[in-house]
Amino acid sequence: MRNRLGGMAESPPTAFLMHPSAVLHDTGWGHPEHQGRLRAIASALKDDLVSLHGRVVQVESEAAREADLALVHDGALIGTVREAVGRAREWGQPVEVDPDTRVSGASWEAVLGTVGAGLEAVHGVVAGRYRNAFVAARPPGHHATPGRAMGFCLFNNIAVAAASLRARGEAGRVLIVDWDVHHGNGTQDIFYEDPDVFFLSLHQYPHYPGLGAANETGRGRGEGYTLNVPLAPRTPRAHYVNTFARALETAVSRCEPDFILVSSGFDVLAGDPLGGQLLEPGDLHRTTRIVMEAADRCCVGRVVVFLEGGYDPQRTGAGCVAVVRALAGVRMDV
Repeated sequence: MRNRLGGMAESPPTAFLMHPSAVLHDTGWGHPEHQGRLRAIASALKDDLVSLHGRVVQVESEAAREADLALVHDGALIGTVREAVGRAREWGQPVEVDPDTRVSGASWEAVLGTVGAGLEAVHGVVAGRYRNAFVAARPPGHHATPGRAMGFCLFNNIAVAAASLRARGEAGRVLIVDWDVHHGNGTQDIFYEDPDVFFLSLHQYPHYPGLGAANETGRGRGEGYTLNVPLAPRTPRAHYVNTFARALETAVSRCEPDFILVSSGFDVLAGDPLGGQLLEPGDLHRTTRIVMEAADRCCVGRVVVFLEGGYDPQRTGAGCVAVVRALAGVRMDV
């Protein structure tokens, strides 16, 4: 079930999950969301083995089923993506399902593998196999709506995980925190009328996809369970972290979650070609610790972090190390 990434600790370890099929999703090296992103993450974590020794395990997971995708997605979208993957396999080249979203002949296996990794992470945390977890999800997911693939995202990994926790009775209320530089419009759309999933997003605004205004707060029974925090480009780092801490406290007090999921976009780091913010890896270590402290108070520490954006591979790798270090209880200066 698990391979050691630095051994085992007496208490449950932090799990790191990256399904081997995920790297085979081939959008082309000229595409921002290319295969090198996961390779950079794997390399950065390998270089940090000494600090992570005894605290992090690499976990293998089974592929998800189409029924898992159907927890949040329309059958028409599932069929469209599967058919596009078939054409890409036949033609031997990527096929567009959206102007900026591509599939290759290996993308279906990547989708099911990545969703399966997310499910293993959340259910493994509930079962006590892992203290918490990081899922190197690819393709990413937070732009995928119930019926549309967009923004490099085919299916919404974090939304499937939240829906599965609730379907299995493992969480009554879930808080999803999204700090990608782009608004997680797909996640918001899926749960916009749902009072049992609170969606908190800090994002650059205005920016792609053009949503996430402060007045988008939910609809119907879900009114008040969406909190958008639009931020200007080049927001000072200290202001960003302080704003994040206040917004998270508001979300936790309103939601009282049984589980916290995080959409971690490393495009929020300074220098990302598709972003415009100033954060450094140490800031994401701090925001992760803030989430963990909140989870310790409200949901016995149940936290799983999902990879979303991040398009400078070296910076994305460094950011991933910072987040995994935080989850594993390792300081940045060790």
